[in-house]
Amino acid sequence: MQQEKKDIRALSKEELRDFFVSIGDKAFRGNQVYEWLWNKGAHSFEEMTNISKDTRAHLEEHFTINHIKVDHLQRSTDGTIKNAVKLYDGLIVESVLIPTETRTTACVSSQVGCSLDCKFCATARLKRMRNLNPDEIYDQVVAIHRESMLYHNRPLSNIVFMGMGEPLMNYKNVLLSIDKITSDEGLGMSPKRITLSTSGVPKMIKKLADDEVRFNLAVSLHSAIQETREKIMPFAKSFTLDDLKESLEYWYAKTKRIVTYEYVVWKNVNDKPEDIKALVKFCKYIPSKVNLIEYNPIDDGEFQQASDRAIDQYIEALEKNRIPVTVRRSRGKDIDAACGQLANKQ
Repeated sequence: MQQEKKDIRALSKEELRDFFVSIGDKAFRGNQVYEWLWNKGAHSFEEMTNISKDTRAHLEEHFTINHIKVDHLQRSTDGTIKNAVKLYDGLIVESVLIPTETRTTACVSSQVGCSLDCKFCATARLKRMRNLNPDEIYDQVVAIHRESMLYHNRPLSNIVFMGMGEPLMNYKNVLLSIDKITSDEGLGMSPKRITLSTSGVPKMIKKLADDEVRFNLAVSLHSAIQETREKIMPFAKSFTLDDLKESLEYWYAKTKRIVTYEYVVWKNVNDKPEDIKALVKFCKYIPSKVNLIEYNPIDDGEFQQASDRAIDQYIEALEKNRIPVTVRRSRGKDIDAACGQLANKQ
């Protein structure tokens, strides 16, 4: 019976060096292969042209490269690009390139489906099939960087973990992918240009602080009133606002990095004066900023975009209390690529 080939990108550089020594080759050959896999993004052993044909054949015999494939690409009228990404086992996730005048951002997925149950999000309606491997997350970034160069003639500048899935429910693989993305042997991107967005898993936010991560943290908040937040995000019954507050205070004490609160305002859900007052109070626990996000409807109409007046009232209250606030207009709505719309319709 033929032995199943191992994914070569699951090996560390040291393990690759040891493999070559074990077959009577030089250890530095492992360095060369590692560079092809990560820095040069090789999809096959054939591409590794500074390695002998015999060695490449040997690698082919023992290993596979489980690279992703952009199965379907959609381009929005505003320049946004959505990728349907096929994984080695045939499952699909989506990732998005978001261009503005000053930057190009990759929005990447961390799970096939999602572990959580946010009612306003299309991805939450998909069953979580599995976590993505570090190389599958990394490959999404590489693909979007290449598209940025091809379609916008500039390199990728930022990465947000805001695609499909809850990144903190795939903690180890997400952090390993970020290590590769920020490494000089990978993409060499500054951690300051990476934002991990979580729905708020208090225990894992504390772990991020303990692990002394250097990237940015955003929390999908949407209400600072426990009862309201539970209606929007039912899992919040288990991860309460009090626990979230405590974990964020811990995060700031350890990292001294401000947190961004992602916040969608919906009609008749969280658009009342008491909602605004609660958010202002929550923002004062630690240094923070608020990103008000335009809502992107998903088929059933249960949630509807709040009025401009309600948004303005939020802005006025936050600015009056000297809490930085921005309004994020949605990109890629015409191709279901906007925030909360990723649902593998292809």
